[in-house]
Amino acid sequence: MGLLSNRVARESLKPGDHIYSWRTAYIYAHHGIYIGDDKVIHFTRQGQEVGTGTFIDFLLVSSSPTQVPCTTCTPAEEDHGVVVSCLNCFLSGGILYRFEYSVSAALFLAKARGGTCTLAVSDPPEFVVARAKYLLEYGFGCYNVFKNNCEDFAIYCKTGLIVLDNVAFGQGGQVPSIIGGPLVAAPATLLTLVTTNIYGMAVATVSAVATYCVNRYVADVGSGKRRNVVKVSVEDLTRKLSTGLLQAIEPPPGAPHSVS
Repeated sequence: MGLLSNRVARESLKPGDHIYSWRTAYIYAHHGIYIGDDKVIHFTRQGQEVGTGTFIDFLLVSSSPTQVPCTTCTPAEEDHGVVVSCLNCFLSGGILYRFEYSVSAALFLAKARGGTCTLAVSDPPEFVVARAKYLLEYGFGCYNVFKNNCEDFAIYCKTGLIVLDNVAFGQGGQVPSIIGGPLVAAPATLLTLVTTNIYGMAVATVSAVATYCVNRYVADVGSGKRRNVVKVSVEDLTRKLSTGLLQAIEPPPGAPHSVS
């Protein structure tokens, strides 16, 4: 694992790896699960990597890579967001990175931005691949870049964990990076404007960065700080998604979370 980069060589990939690739200008990363034989299962918005229905689409879509027709991959179905692609199509000319699991709190906080690692523990590779293949057949609900995106999909495949808030679930590590970064930077900018010396500017900047990192840590599914993180079987998840019913049960103190 690396502090500055999670870049890996193709030859080192193993089935069950959570991989990702940054898009233009590092605006966002696209995530998926490598299943072997040069294939990746990933979650999209009807075959498109991103889409929110808001003004932010201009930034996200403009950073999407231009897809070259592939003779190997099967075109995605319009109503099914989980797709399987060859590794080349998944990367779309980008660099290959591997998402890290079971990282220490120190390493997590030292990372420059979200969407690269988690404190959560990965399940065995065979469980990961089985979840990904099951979701390829039955789906992962409606894609939403803020609530249910490709990173949420990959983390769920790796851990079986999702974030539930009433009937909504999701929000992966790169969302706080896209939204939280500018929000945290705003106070630092204001403090800088009223600061008259370099020391004050440094304090303001460090304070903003520290706040951002701590917020990311608390939001991580493996931090143990969130009461709305639950472990759900893939069969149970898809059944409840298909019926529109998904409700978290508050467990007794010390008991693992469950979903009904």
